[in-house]
Amino acid sequence: MAQRTGSTNRAASTPPTDPLAERVRRRLTLAGAAFDRRVAATRPKARRRKATLANAATQDDAPDVLQAREQACLRAVFHELGDAHRAYRARTGQSVTPSLRAATSAFKLEPSLTLLVPVAAFLDELDILTW
Repeated sequence: MAQRTGSTNRAASTPPTDPLAERVRRRLTLAGAAFDRRVAATRPKARRRKATLANAATQDDAPDVLQAREQACLRAVFHELGDAHRAYRARTGQSVTPSLRAATSAFKLEPSLTLLVPVAAFLDELDILTW
């Protein structure tokens, strides 16, 4: 029986990370920071909302608040990708491809990082992404 080396075992146990997925994850982190800044804004209406979110975060609704934050960040990055693609289409005169439309529809049905990465991949292939 062949014996595996340590490097082979490590390679088999840890899947390679996708650089695009990491870039999308970093973009979501930036969107999260922007979301937190908006929640912490000092305008009167924002103060009331901040208190509501802070109270909810300390109660049983904390997972709901975190999920709402995550969904807001996913939507923000998705809209940013959409704006970039619309600007690209305006410059080039091209239309939306059916595969990109399918990827965006899948994301809209169930927003998640795993469904946002294919949308970003289409735009990355067109060299639209600036990040």
